[in-house]
Formats: sequence, structure tokens, C-alpha cells
Amino acid sequence: MQRNTRGAAARPADVDVVVVGAGFAGLYLLHKLRGLGFSVRVLEAASDVGGTWYWNRYPGARCDIPTTDYTFGFDPALEQAWRWSEKYATQPEILRYAQFVAEFYDLRRDIDFDTRVEAALWDEADGRWHLRTSTDEHIRCRFTIMATGCLSQPKAPEITGADRFQGATYLTSRWPQGGVDFTGKRVAVIGTGSSGIQSIPIIARQASQLTVFQRTPNFSIPAGNGPVREERLAPLRADRAAYRQAARLSRAGVPLEPTQVYGRYSPPEVRAERFEAAWQTGELIPILSVFADQILFKDANEIVCEKVREKIRAVVHDPETAEALSPRDHAFGTKRPCLDTGYYATFNLPHVRLVDLRKTPIERITEGGIALSGGESLTFDAIVYATGFDAMTGALVAVDITGRDGLTLKDKWAPGPSTYLGLMSRGFPNLFTITGPGSPSVLSNMMVSIEQHVEWVADCLAALRAQGHTRIEPTAAAEAGWVQHANDCADITLYPSANSWYMGANVPGKPRVFLPYVGGVDAYRRACDEVVARDYLGFERSGPAGERCNDGLVRRLQPDVQMVLEMMAAMNLPTFDSLPVDAARGLLAQLSAASPPGPAVGEIVDGQLPGADGPLDYRLYRPTTPGPHPVVVYFHGGGWVLGSQSSDDPMCRDLCARSGVMIVSVNYRHAPEARFPAAADDALAAVRWVSEHASSLGGQPGAVAVAGWSAGGNQAAVVCQRARDEGGPPIAGQLLLTPVTDSDLTRASYVENAEGYVLTAALMRWFFDHYVDAADRTDPRVAPLRADSLADLPPAMIVTAQFDPLRDEGLAYAQALQLAGVPVHTITARGHTHTSLTMVDVVVSGEPVRAQMAAALRSFFR
Repeated sequence: MQRNTRGAAARPADVDVVVVGAGFAGLYLLHKLRGLGFSVRVLEAASDVGGTWYWNRYPGARCDIPTTDYTFGFDPALEQAWRWSEKYATQPEILRYAQFVAEFYDLRRDIDFDTRVEAALWDEADGRWHLRTSTDEHIRCRFTIMATGCLSQPKAPEITGADRFQGATYLTSRWPQGGVDFTGKRVAVIGTGSSGIQSIPIIARQASQLTVFQRTPNFSIPAGNGPVREERLAPLRADRAAYRQAARLSRAGVPLEPTQVYGRYSPPEVRAERFEAAWQTGELIPILSVFADQILFKDANEIVCEKVREKIRAVVHDPETAEALSPRDHAFGTKRPCLDTGYYATFNLPHVRLVDLRKTPIERITEGGIALSGGESLTFDAIVYATGFDAMTGALVAVDITGRDGLTLKDKWAPGPSTYLGLMSRGFPNLFTITGPGSPSVLSNMMVSIEQHVEWVADCLAALRAQGHTRIEPTAAAEAGWVQHANDCADITLYPSANSWYMGANVPGKPRVFLPYVGGVDAYRRACDEVVARDYLGFERSGPAGERCNDGLVRRLQPDVQMVLEMMAAMNLPTFDSLPVDAARGLLAQLSAASPPGPAVGEIVDGQLPGADGPLDYRLYRPTTPGPHPVVVYFHGGGWVLGSQSSDDPMCRDLCARSGVMIVSVNYRHAPEARFPAAADDALAAVRWVSEHASSLGGQPGAVAVAGWSAGGNQAAVVCQRARDEGGPPIAGQLLLTPVTDSDLTRASYVENAEGYVLTAALMRWFFDHYVDAADRTDPRVAPLRADSLADLPPAMIVTAQFDPLRDEGLAYAQALQLAGVPVHTITARGHTHTSLTMVDVVVSGEPVRAQMAAALRSFFR
């Protein structure tokens, strides 16, 4: 193995690209860019390749992705030339692999080792980056690519007196290359993250006394390490290319079919069976994917949490120690779970002690050991700090990077990192970050994410060259839009609830921002590919060929809404308006049957009430709290053609459970069998009957409220006007969710959102054609916005959706009500469609809106 020993004077000081870091990302970048004809230098602070796997030499260090997947997949010849020895490779083997890659492609000749980049300055006039290194070399380059890794900047211990200890001190993140022999030593390990959990069992085998200081217990599962199992190798041997492609298009960079099983709705035997199957794999991705809803809802996540705690209690003999090792302050997966070999069993050894720092904090480090707050003083020969890293951003802001107008990356990111696609940050032209904040990175198989980033950047540089551009930078709007999208992805999960290094919570003073992109490797790749397909959407480019700015947002929908639309597109379902009415009704019934049921309520009662021309079915939802309850009459959506009293069942359950009011969902006659004004007449008859019989139904006597979605929102609005004009009954309030309030299909929202969002302009025409003649479409019983007066109507909440053909008429109705003196609360649900807000337990981003809707229902009865 030969390192590059040429002096700086022998190296070109002006190159196309400088890559900072010679870990796996830097190695692949060098190979890829060299193959495209770019001149490249790689600068590496360490004495050899490997990056994280060069520095992390602590005992027990292993990858936590199986080696079948934690490997380069871009070159079949490389895969054929290397064989892993274990399911989870140790650090020495992974380092040997990195060294093998460097030799395989003859990469070392373009790498400067023992060379740290200290500063990078963008020269606007020159259009290049000027870099200064620890060897005092100055390098000029067109592009700088930061391949510095997500977990490469050590976090120093922040304990009073840490510098006073006279014994040996070690950081797991900077372990001595020759190793450490703890035989016969009294050892303290501070920290129980991944490095602590991996190293503690090995240190315990040597030490005469081991004391583990734990602030926060972490979830860990047994790795079951050993030779790679044949069933893991079989798919690779059968079709290597297909397996690697499946990884690239998977959620986490490891092929796994996503489950549709919800933990919160599964019986105990299904929960137990699925958990145990995942546990036995000894792999993170399956245990993080036991249920479709485990990272979304606390109750589903707690099922997994408690089953892991059961496993801990089954191993650890002392109940108090077992409880101390059992996490209860964060949801499973919101801090990276660990893989271990004998970790929990280690605490059964007589010479191993656990100190729970939540009960007994460290007061200070002394010359001879550690003093605890209760007065106890412990003596040690060595202290091991397993205190982790300044993750994701630490290595980037550690370099003095100055972009346009003197802006430093450290200052720009002081409130939290802002990037476009995790690849670039505005104000820093031609500066790329590999697996940077805002990309899947640490939530994925890093090898797959590294390959995707390297290939995207390399293709970008080649495209710039071909187009005659020398500079690229994201627009402000595109960057802000991606930050919003990444936050939207995180906010629908439980991730932000934990004080994790994902949130920067382990570093004092670091802003509390969720750093990686949680939308998935597959969704992220689609976004990156779409940016390119749309002519580098969101980027400004310039050079000899001129300037080009293609501003815009690659993702505007809420992430779960986007996912639903993509799933529906993949199903290739017919549109409702392409079907006969009976077939359309059958399709809706099938879709409804496949939906999660929604939350439990106190009681559901089915019945009939007299409509305007015959009986109407209703379904009553009673809260779990003692009654009588306020009463809300609800009208379902479906364009006056589709649906029933039970078709919005999850939505009615959700409103009932959240609001504590009784919901009576009423059916009405449908077109084309019963055309206008049949539905409007049935709605008024239903509200009158429910109002008269509120007490016998178990509700509070007095005014009822009305609610409805889509055409049901139209019904609710019409009922309020007719009750005012036709002798009652009294109505306490109206909740209108994406309502039909007019028949004008030329509004801007009909044009902007004409297709692609389930409810299309064509489908609305289909609904109108079935329900009402053209001559009657301005009747206020069809178009309540066109009523002569909107005064003296009950208070209203009107909810519209950004990507809904009906958006503008809903807003117009809200404005008209306000002008008429009616109290109105209006919500425009950003990133939502006409149908998404009703998708309970599927579109989690709709929960805050549904909570506000429930609060409005309660407010109507104050």
C-alpha cells in the first residue's frame, strides 16, 4: 500500500475540482470525475483513506447495515473482486475494503493525505474557490465538493474537570491506532450511544472493574452476527443488478417491501408475530418497519418500545438495572437504535456496574476518577468518553468557508442548515455537499445515498460543461421550498420529539433542527431526478453560454399527500368520471374499505330518519365521555352522486374523538336517480329531524351544528341559509371542508388544479351534469355564494386546500360571509388536495387541520 508522498510543489495548484475527504464518498467522486475528464485533487486530513472508518477504531466498531448492502454497487467488477467475511463487518475489515477500492481504481495518486482544508474562499471575480490547507498550500478550483462525512467531527466531553484526570483518557471517535489493553484496569465508560454499546461488552472482558455512566438509555437489538446467511446472498446471486436497483428505489437503501399493517389496529397476536420476525433478523431496517404507523403515532410506536423492553427484562437479571436500561423518554427509532453483541447481558457480570446519571449525576472529574453528586467518589485507571459527534454539520462548519459577499457557511447555518436537496446552499456557488443536511444520509444505507449524490453531482458538472456554464447555485425560493419540504417530512413523524443528534440536541448551543431528510431514499431520488429532468429546476447557471435561471419548487405538496398520489398513480385506477355511475360507486366502496378505520369512539349506532321523500340512513358517533353531548349533523362528500352515511367513516370518527361532540352522519338521495333539489331538501329535513330528536338520540337539546365535506359542505351551507329563511331549526355553527359553494368552473383554482389531484375539473363537470341542469346552477341551493344575502348566518369555519379546484370558491364564500358580518375562521391547508384532509391515519399532515376543525365544533356550543 503506497501513500502519495509527492510534495505540494509537484501537485497542480489549479484544478477543476477539489474533493475534501477520502472516505467512501471521496473515493467514488475521484473515480467518477476522473472518468469524466475532470482534473481532481482529494485532500484528506487522515493518513490514509477510509474517512469515518479510519478514525473509528474503538473496540467492537462495526457497521449497522449488513455487508450485503453496505458496499459499493456501481461496478459489478468491484463486487466480484471483494468478499465480506461477516454479516456486519468490523472496522478493520471496512477499512481494508476502502483501501482495496483505492487500489482497485488507482486512486491514491490524486489524494493528499495528512492535509486538512482550513479555509475556502469564493472569489466572485475569478469564479473559483481558493483553498488554504494545513500544509500552507493554496489551491484554486472551479468546484469544491465537501465529502467530509456526517459522523466525522468528534464531540468533546463537556464535564467539569475532564482535563484534570491523571489516568488514561480515550475518545471512541479518536481511538489509538494500536488499540488499548484494559486487562486488570478499572475503567469508566461515559455514554451509551452506538460506540458505547458496541465497545462496553469487549472492554468488560478485559477490565477488572467496569462502570458505565448512562445519561439516556438507548434501544438496541442483538445483531446475530456471523457469516453472511445464504438467504441474504441468494437475491444478489440471482440478479445482482435487480437487487442493487431495488435498493436504490427503496425507502432506506436496503430492499424491503413496505408493510401496510398498522400497529394501532392490529390484534395482539399479529403485533407479536411481526415484532418477533423483525427481531430475529437482527437488522435495523426490519425492526424500524414492523408497522406502517410506528414512526407516525405514539401508540403504535409504544407497542415496539414495550416489546424491546420485555427483551431487556428477559436478559438483565437485576430488575432495577433492567429498568434503568429501558428507554422511556423517546420513541423507538427517533434516536438511532443500536445493534449489539451481548450488551445487555454484560450488566449481569459481577464486575460491571451501571450508574444512572438521571438519578446520580456526575459532579466532576477528579485527578483519580469521578465524583458523583451523592458524595460517592470512584477511582479509575482509565476513562472512555463515548460522547459521539457533532453530526451532519460539524465537519462542514469546521472549515472556514466564505461564499459570496463575505457570508460564511457557519454564520448562514447558525439558525440551522439550509440547503437545496442537501447538495448546495445559496450564497456558495459551485460548493457541493455529499450526504449533507436535507438529504437522507444517516437515515439510510449510506453507501446507496453516497452513490446517488456522487452520480448526481458528477452528472451536473458534466452537464454544466456541455452547456457552456461554469457556475451553479440554488435560488432562494428553491432552497426555502426544500427546507420547508424537509421540515414537513419530519413534522409528520415522531423524530422531532426526541433529543437526538438527528436534532443536534447532543451539542450545546446547536439549533434544534431535524437535520436529515426523512422522506425516504426513493422519494428523494425522484425529487433529484425531477430537478434534472426539469432543466435543473431551482438553479441559476451562468458562464460563457450566458445566464439561465429556472426558478421553482420541486415539491409543493405535503409529503404524505405526494406519497398517496404516487401510490394511486401506480395503481392505475380509472377515474370516476370515466365510469358508469354504478361502477364509480363500487370503486369508491373498494377504496373506502381499504382505508384505516380511524380512532375508536364511545358508540356507533345506525338508524333511519325521515327525509324529504322517504327514509334516509344515518350513522351516529357517540364520544367516550358521559353525555349528553352537543350534536353535529354531518353530510358526506361525493359530488351528490357518490358516497353514503358511512363513506366518510374515519373522518367522522376523528371529529367525534377530537371534539367530544356527537356526530350524526346522514345520507341523502343521490343523482342521477334523484336530481336537484333532492339532496338539498333531504339535508334540511334531516337537520330538522335531528334537532327535534336530539335528546332521544342522547344529545343536548337546542341548536345543532352542521358540517360537511365537498358536496356535503355544499349541503351544510345551503341548510344554514334555508334554516334562516324557512323557519329553522336554530343552527349553532357550520363547518365547511373544501365545500362546493359556486358553479363557476372558470376560477383560477380550476385552471391551476384542473388535473392530477384526484378531484379534477372534468370530474366536477361530471358531478354537475349528473346532479343539476345548467339552467339551475346559479340557484343558491346549488351555489350558496350566489344567495341574495349572507347576513345572519351561523358562525363558520371554512377549510380550503391549496391544490383543489374548489379552493377559490371556498375562499370567496368565506370573504362574502365576513363582509355580511358573519364570524368566519378560514384555513387554507398548504400542500393539501381536495381529498387529503379526510384521509385519517394516512395523511398525517392533515392532523393539525383536523384538530382545528374539532376545536371549531366545540366552539360553536360555548
